[in-house]
Parts: sequence; structure tokens; C-alpha cells
Amino acid sequence: MRILPAVAALSAMVICLVASAGLAQQPKSSRDAFSICGSGQRITCVVDGDTFWFRGEKLRIADIDTPELSPPRCQRERERGLAAKQRLLDILNSGPLSFKTTAREEDRFFRKLRIVYRDRRSVGDILVAEGLARKWEGSRRSWCE
Repeated sequence: MRILPAVAALSAMVICLVASAGLAQQPKSSRDAFSICGSGQRITCVVDGDTFWFRGEKLRIADIDTPELSPPRCQRERERGLAAKQRLLDILNSGPLSFKTTAREEDRFFRKLRIVYRDRRSVGDILVAEGLARKWEGSRRSWCE
């Protein structure tokens, strides 16, 4: 039965084509403008420096780790977390975004794991370069040291 590997390969190719067709996401209206998430319905808003909602879907930036805000473990983490959150909001509102899937579709909190790009540059790389994030190395490290 050599047909099964061929069907699997064709299926994978179709999935890749469909995924790449929807890669570029440009805000369609002012409704798509990002805000800071509140306690109400979350459609397109920023939760913290590495998590946001886009068109009703919760995403986590897969290639970085930013300081925690809920709850921060020290004042330094809180301050850096707020700065990362504000900077992410600014970047997301500055133009079209594109998303790249990773080896894992979701994390344990059911957030979609994506590498996020703005003008072909990783948003994660921008935040790391500005000292507001670290490259993701598989586990969180303290921001309080």
C-alpha cells in the first residue's frame, strides 16, 4: 500500500498552502486596532508582553519570554512587564502582521503558539533587542534577579 504515504504527503502540502495563504493579516478596520485587554470580551487586545488576542483567537508569541504580570514576583518584573506590554501594543498597531506556526500548535493554556512578524521582522526579536523580552529557551526564568 504505497498510496498512504503519497496521500499523507499531499495532505501535508495542502495544509501548508492553506496556512501560508492566510499568513499576512492586515487590520480590516478600526475594530481590528489593538487595545489593552480589560475584563470584558476579548477580541483584539494585548494581555501582556507575549500574549494577545487577535480576531477572537488567543495567541502567545512562541519565540520569546517576557516578564509576568499576573502576578509579577517582584517590582522589577512588574515594571518590565508593563513596559513589554505597552511596547507590544505599539508594535501590533503599527501595521500589518504575519504569523508563522511552530512545531507545537498550542501551549498548555490553549493559546495558539505563533512567531509574529511585522515588516518581515520577528516581533520577538524586536522586544529582545529592546531588552523587554528574552529568547524562549524552553522554560521561564526569573526576572527578579
